[in-house]
Amino acid sequence: MKRLLSTTGKAVALLSMFFVSALQAQETFTFTAIPDQDETRLQERFGKVADYLEKELGVEVNYIPVKSYAAAISAFRNNQVQLAWFGGLSGVRARLLVPGSKALAQGYEDQFFKTYLIANAKTGFSASKAFPEDIAGSSFTFGSKGSTSGRLMPEFYIREHLNAAPKDAFKRVGFSGDHSRTISLVQSGAYEVGAVNYKVWERELAEGKIDTSKVEVIWSTPEYPDYQWSIRGDVDKRFGAGFQQKVQTALLNIEQPELLKAFPRQSFVEAENSFYQPIEDTARKIGLLD
Repeated sequence: MKRLLSTTGKAVALLSMFFVSALQAQETFTFTAIPDQDETRLQERFGKVADYLEKELGVEVNYIPVKSYAAAISAFRNNQVQLAWFGGLSGVRARLLVPGSKALAQGYEDQFFKTYLIANAKTGFSASKAFPEDIAGSSFTFGSKGSTSGRLMPEFYIREHLNAAPKDAFKRVGFSGDHSRTISLVQSGAYEVGAVNYKVWERELAEGKIDTSKVEVIWSTPEYPDYQWSIRGDVDKRFGAGFQQKVQTALLNIEQPELLKAFPRQSFVEAENSFYQPIEDTARKIGLLD
């Protein structure tokens, strides 16, 4: 009888493991990304990433677009997505809301990120290594309100050099929503000066989308850490032991030129939450984090 119970117990255990594995196999691993560019470009870029991850992870992978930085953070917090391509500040905010979440990987260039201040040619502002204090009193547009490169870091240096909050330093302040839009607004003259992610500027310049007779870079911030892939801390429980490590390995092993060019990054390297402490400290200092 004991032997029968033991055998039955093993069978039940094996059956339970089978059902757990089956459930895990049916799970869809979902990710998103901050909308720092136009939606068509993002769909093309991250659709390729989803296909790559699906092959590497052995589970169904789905990319879902969001309309704002705040929406990306909310989706991560609410477990609607388990992985996200965040900027420095949005990643800090998301990980603070989800205990145990981790920064897994960053682009090689994200270790040395920069923001460009750009100006409409009619302003007469010219490129300088020193912060252009004569921009005070101009109209100025940031990118998204939650952007590291389009809001946090340029606002930090504006406050530092002009000794005033943006609303007091400029005659008019706007938020374009994304970097491509910032370039367009400054180039058209809708705003005299703006802050833009240097990678977006350089890519659109190479693609011939920028008329340098109408808009130019006048200053670059010092380097800071920025974009990264962050993952929820409960993915191993949901998708199986070792899944978080599997995701990190897959991201670090991205070598396909078409995938890297889509970001654009030359490669991905390991990231840790501690790398973004300067971002958190800066955000707290200027009141973007409590």
